[in-house]
Amino acid sequence: MRILITNDDGINAEGLRVLAEWATKLGEVWVIAPKTQQSAKSHAINIHVPFEAVRVDYPVDGVTAFAVDSTPVDCVRFATLGLHQDYDLVLSGINNGLNMGEDLLYSGTVGAVFEAQLRSTLGVALSTEPGTFEQAASQLDKIYQYFVEHQLLQHNGIYNVNIPAVNKGILLTKQGDAYFTDRFDWVDQRLIKQTGYCIHENHHDLTIDTDATIDGYITITPLTINRSANDVWSKLTNE
Repeated sequence: MRILITNDDGINAEGLRVLAEWATKLGEVWVIAPKTQQSAKSHAINIHVPFEAVRVDYPVDGVTAFAVDSTPVDCVRFATLGLHQDYDLVLSGINNGLNMGEDLLYSGTVGAVFEAQLRSTLGVALSTEPGTFEQAASQLDKIYQYFVEHQLLQHNGIYNVNIPAVNKGILLTKQGDAYFTDRFDWVDQRLIKQTGYCIHENHHDLTIDTDATIDGYITITPLTINRSANDVWSKLTNE
């Protein structure tokens, strides 16, 4: 198996390293990740100016690595369209912070697996609570076994996984609603800074990723790149 690993926290992120170390047991690993922090870049790509892509030494034996001075999605595009390589699986993460609810629309971690789907490749995004990478890494065998036993990647091509530091088990979930929003503060007469804060109200609905993750479960959410409102299309075309 050939595995591509990327993230949005940057090539030097601890979560990227522990994921790459774990993935070497599955097969050949390539790490192609942003040169710098690229959180909340969603599905952004750079099409107007050249950007740097440099092969680098990586602190995991046997791993081929590149640092790309662009977004997580551009890392996947460079790995596939630029290097003309095929991969069996794209893993994105482990993100420093949970990605759930409406934040999936903003996440660069999740954006990378959306791009994997566009490249006809399976993809899994992984996130954990800030600074709990070793705890998350200790759960990867269990998560992988869950994917295998339930044949998840045969049913759907891309998934989002959240790993609480302490968990009660694994649940399949749907995307929840808003977890964070932002306050806009003036730094001076010209500059504005966004500051995020939590607005989640936990109703302990274990079918959605927000509630289930906060209640202490590893959540696995199937995703899709299809943004068509198919039910509306069916209704309007059948009228």
